[in-house]
Amino acid sequence: MLGLYLHIPFCSHICNYCNFNRGLLDADVKRQYVDALANEIAGAGDGSPADTIFFGGGTPSLLDPEEVGRLIGACRAAFGVAADAEVTLETNPETVTVERMRAFAEAGVNRISLGVQSLHDVELARLGRQHGAARARAAVADIRRAGVDNLSLDLMLWLPQQTPADWRATVEGLIALEPDHASLYILELYPNAPLREEMARAKWSLAPDDDAADMYLWGLERLDAAGYVQYEISNIARAGRLARHNLKYWQDGAWLGFGCGAHSTRGTWRWKNVAATADYIARIAAGESVHVERRERLVDEQIGDALFTGLRLTEGLDFDRVGQRYGVDLWGRYGPALQPLASARRLTIEGHTVRLTRDGMLVANDIMQLFV
Repeated sequence: MLGLYLHIPFCSHICNYCNFNRGLLDADVKRQYVDALANEIAGAGDGSPADTIFFGGGTPSLLDPEEVGRLIGACRAAFGVAADAEVTLETNPETVTVERMRAFAEAGVNRISLGVQSLHDVELARLGRQHGAARARAAVADIRRAGVDNLSLDLMLWLPQQTPADWRATVEGLIALEPDHASLYILELYPNAPLREEMARAKWSLAPDDDAADMYLWGLERLDAAGYVQYEISNIARAGRLARHNLKYWQDGAWLGFGCGAHSTRGTWRWKNVAATADYIARIAAGESVHVERRERLVDEQIGDALFTGLRLTEGLDFDRVGQRYGVDLWGRYGPALQPLASARRLTIEGHTVRLTRDGMLVANDIMQLFV
């Protein structure tokens, strides 16, 4: 089934590390944007079955619950959205109240992804976040009180001045909050990130690579012991709470992206939407296509994408099955290059299945270059 991604580009504040397609909230632009988004969804509808809807951003929780409900309704009118579809709303702690979360749930949201990032006030301040650790904890409590029973938390690792002890305390704090799912991302600083300049000015440093690796591995081992299961390089979950939408990205699935800058992949085709919010709204109003860079992927690119994303999953990939899907002998093509990695315990080969070890996950980008 399809996954439907809706991009909401509005933020009340721009964090100093963020490189997503976003801008400051303007109420009039928001209203126009929701109209445009509903129109794009309606125009793309073909009744195809879908079982996930994901509101990403930006800060989608800056929408009113009525606007979210309208967009979910547009999805259901345009596609065959399953009754038990996973409907995720990304949320920041400072936008959370029991009343708003309850209203989002009544509008059709059944999963909240909360951008906590850290449980240390000083780390949050360095990232330019607008909430503190106490507010993050209160937001979790409010979301639960609102009746949301599928909650994911985002945390970031390898932050400026972060020590292994800081990270251990954050992981313990995460466990105490009892989320159903969590994503543990390593901070990536894009070239022009304001945080880079702040780090240079304040003489903040990142932990040595070896410490960062130890922090990652310790965190996963501690979460194992707490009853969570790692199912992807950066994601852990309770049983039955894997992120169904994100699995489409990793399992060679299909998804349609709506809104400015959204990406889509369906069959052999891949495209993205215009990035600028004003351009997107204007094109929709004029009845023009918002798609840019639409292209058909050649078989080798499809294979590379399937391997590159699929090996992020801890279950690994069945090379025979992927090879049959694309009519290629993957063992003949990649087998000789995989053997040294197996000998170095970066991955395991069990029958038809190739899996990264946790040590291999630390150098996953290097390993994935085999398939690009």
